[in-house]
Amino acid sequence: MTVWSPFPPDTKYFDPSPSPFMINFRVANLNALLAQLSSEGVRIDPRREDYDYGRFAWIYDPEGNKIELWEPLKPL
Repeated sequence: MTVWSPFPPDTKYFDPSPSPFMINFRVANLNALLAQLSSEGVRIDPRREDYDYGRFAWIYDPEGNKIELWEPLKPL
């Protein structure tokens, strides 16, 4: 499934990314993936958010673009 969700032009949600958009990936095990990415030297945002529909974390690509990782509560 692909979802396109626009944000207001003045959103700060993508900060500090220089990009006006963000890709979001669904993941099966957020903690395991973050540990693996960290061991590979990927820049990881220390912030985490938990909701009744899943957990979120953010990483950055080499150009500084923010990427959102989402672990739904239900298995993929």
